[in-house]
Amino acid sequence: MQLEFFPSPSLTRYLAKLFIVRILAVLVMLVLVLQTLDLLSESGKILGVPGNGEAQLWQYVSLRVPQLIARFLPYSVLLATIITLATLNQNSEVVAMKAAGLSAHQVLAPLLLTAAAISIISFAFNERVVTRSTATLKAWTAVEFRQIPPDAKVRSNVYLPDGPHILAAGQVSGSGKLTRLDNVTWYRRDGTGMILEQIRAPQATYANPGWRLDQPVSFDVAGTRRVELKPTVLAQGITPAQVAISKVDPDAQNFIELYHSIQALKAQGRRTSELEGKWWHKFSGPLAALLMPLLGAIAAFGLARSGQLLIRAIIGMALGFAYFVIDNAALAMGNFGGYPPLIAAWAPFLLFALVGETVLVRTEE
Repeated sequence: MQLEFFPSPSLTRYLAKLFIVRILAVLVMLVLVLQTLDLLSESGKILGVPGNGEAQLWQYVSLRVPQLIARFLPYSVLLATIITLATLNQNSEVVAMKAAGLSAHQVLAPLLLTAAAISIISFAFNERVVTRSTATLKAWTAVEFRQIPPDAKVRSNVYLPDGPHILAAGQVSGSGKLTRLDNVTWYRRDGTGMILEQIRAPQATYANPGWRLDQPVSFDVAGTRRVELKPTVLAQGITPAQVAISKVDPDAQNFIELYHSIQALKAQGRRTSELEGKWWHKFSGPLAALLMPLLGAIAAFGLARSGQLLIRAIIGMALGFAYFVIDNAALAMGNFGGYPPLIAAWAPFLLFALVGETVLVRTEE
């Protein structure tokens, strides 16, 4: 039996079933509580828009729940690991399995297999569901919970440089030659960066070249004069392709779309280390679920009657939460250029895999 990685089929099914039930229970509890609190804070904004009602509240919930599931699934796996293993330890089931000749790795094998399946499902769920709900929710939030524009990929607060000048848009919708800018402001600046003139317009469309501002109003900074202008074309150095890549949201794009966005930004000579780190994290992030049984395994071993079961459970929780803290810190360091994107995304996972294995071997094997 020591040469086999998994225990008997019946024991494997038993442990996997316990683990799955507890993961689902913890996840449902966390999502229900957090969604309720989030809805309480946002319901006033949603219902404050004329025409919005209960249907819009349920729409918000349908868009927010996938984000909560994706964010708190690894935490649910960690808590479910500690609950499952602590319960088995307290009921002396771990002692029975050890007496039958199972090693610590064989006891954990069904949990690791289940966590691996959850990691694969999490990756597919993130790429197919979460990215779309995130894009739609951000588009809805950008219009302050009013009617979403036909193009659900509307972006907000986009700034586009054209030499020393800047074209700013409150919202961007459409694509290619049909791109439309709303709440547009054109900043004409001198060589030192001082603003000489502001031209505001409710919207702008692509004029090939340049952007045609409708109902523009000019404000001369030096003369403090406000003048209404005829429709005018500005920012002839800015193309729809530049607008399309001006603001890439990695959370709203799947890994294929994000890869193409990164390549487009590189072709424009733009810095992409932050996006590359997020791209690699799309693969390493779901594997956090695979790591949790290893970090929480310390709760399974040691005699329950020794009085140290609670301490072991706390240590397992501390290891799990330390991983999330260091993972976020590594991504932040990668965004600032402190780490290469590949290292920022994968180093925490590999580090804590070694830590978990070391703790398991030193305490039990």
